[in-house]
Amino acid sequence: MDRSRDLKYYAGGQKLKKLFEHSSIKDMQLKNRFFRAAVWEKLATEDGHLTSELSRQYEELAKGNVGTIITGYAYITKDEQPNPCMMGIYSDDFISEYKILTDTVHRYGANIIMQIVYGGSMTQLNPPSENILGPSAVKNELTGITPIAMTKKDISYIVKAFANAARRSKEAGFDGVELHAAHGYLLSQFLSPHYNQRADEYGGSLENRARILLEVVQAVRAEVGERFPIIAKLNSEDFMEDGITQRESIVVAKLMEQNGLDAVDVSGGNPSDPNVIKNNLTPSRSKIILKKQQSYFKEYAQKLATEISIPVILTGGNRSYDVMENILNTTNIAYFGLARLLISEPNLIGIWTAGDLKTPKCVSCNRCHSTSGSRCILA
Repeated sequence: MDRSRDLKYYAGGQKLKKLFEHSSIKDMQLKNRFFRAAVWEKLATEDGHLTSELSRQYEELAKGNVGTIITGYAYITKDEQPNPCMMGIYSDDFISEYKILTDTVHRYGANIIMQIVYGGSMTQLNPPSENILGPSAVKNELTGITPIAMTKKDISYIVKAFANAARRSKEAGFDGVELHAAHGYLLSQFLSPHYNQRADEYGGSLENRARILLEVVQAVRAEVGERFPIIAKLNSEDFMEDGITQRESIVVAKLMEQNGLDAVDVSGGNPSDPNVIKNNLTPSRSKIILKKQQSYFKEYAQKLATEISIPVILTGGNRSYDVMENILNTTNIAYFGLARLLISEPNLIGIWTAGDLKTPKCVSCNRCHSTSGSRCILA
């Protein structure tokens, strides 16, 4: 059964929105409302190049009818790698190999978006890169790393690195880019009063703390043109005593929209704070089988979607088809990001497309995070 032909209606006659229907973000055509949320697959080479196993994972997702794939994060400067065996996009040398990947994904009618990042003191590389930049020289409680406080020259360097990474992504055939501004990585740190203790125009007020994000969006737009989608992954809040709040996050999203952003991918939690991990407030929360525990950033995303006119992608704890369908039809949330479900079953969207709205195998145990290649222990 093709769910896209199901002619249900609201009480009152309003046509029901469907998870399997076409839409668009700028020039990117989406065949359904499902995104594969970014996952660090740990399958690239040590210097960030593709491997056959990593390419095969993306092909499996495309074959499984995922509408839009967001890659694992790719690092944008050769001298700073946040994690081992993650993808890179710091050189034009990557363009030709990624073009093979994007052509493969497109053959199945799927989109693929490159997520780009500067890690900063959240790095898990061992030993870490020699020169790690941050908004201020504040020690990261999770990694123990104190970054080098960025000069304005450093800020310009990073802004340009994001722009160049986006240009390479477009030239390689990706359908858009996602700026990683969540989870305690560099752009997220600039938003956080805990990590950003600057006294210049990049610190202090929220508008100043958001300045680098706006400059990144502007620089990326100048490189990729008006029709290429730019998405930002943004924390709903850090869940830290002195982190970014929900109210502030909405203001940041509005500012980014005004500066050319095309969609917001909602997440939350800064795992550099031990209490975030202790209290199960990370981006990948465990033990969320019950429906009332699922889609745990929904309330923020629902409010955000009434405050901005660009699409909101809800990521985090989306598990049940009927829960997502209800959210779609009772809020302005437009899309849904899935990660762990598709680690366990890369063909799950295809199964749902055929009308079998099965319960996913994934039990949110998070054991995939500690396996080689981020694989499901139940698969």
